[in-house]
Amino acid sequence: MKPQVSIIMGSTSDLPVMEKAAKILDEMGIFFEMNALSAHRTPQEVEQFASEAEGRGIRVIIAGAGMAAALPGVIAAQTSLPVIGVPIKGMLDGLDALLSIVQMPPGIPVATVGVNAAQNAGLLATEMLALGDEALAKRLKNYKASLKEKIVKANAELAAIKYEHKIN
Repeated sequence: MKPQVSIIMGSTSDLPVMEKAAKILDEMGIFFEMNALSAHRTPQEVEQFASEAEGRGIRVIIAGAGMAAALPGVIAAQTSLPVIGVPIKGMLDGLDALLSIVQMPPGIPVATVGVNAAQNAGLLATEMLALGDEALAKRLKNYKASLKEKIVKANAELAAIKYEHKIN
């Protein structure tokens, strides 16, 4: 099987955040790959990856980066595939990475999720792929329905907690 999604991170220190995207893709039955590439330390490898990704069957790229956070934009500049940026909390509580990723110049879009929100990046990639895959779309709808069930269960548990002045 060939991967449809590529998860790229600036270094393996980003793995605790980026594995949340991997878990979602795995749960949805989407084949993916994971690699560490640095826009600053391995620029030639990033260029080669981005220029060859589509030809290898990749359909969506999830790129996580902290601090200067150049990786998602550098990849987006070299491919027409959708790139989802994950700002990773580092120096300024991730604000530096968030601003680096969302402030792309015209013509070089990078979809960006919240700081450390790799799970949402995995879900967004799933939504993109589900546009052309009915079975995947059904799995995604079931996943989203399960989110509602968690809140319903949480409210039932909260209702069972008693306080003298609590009225619900």
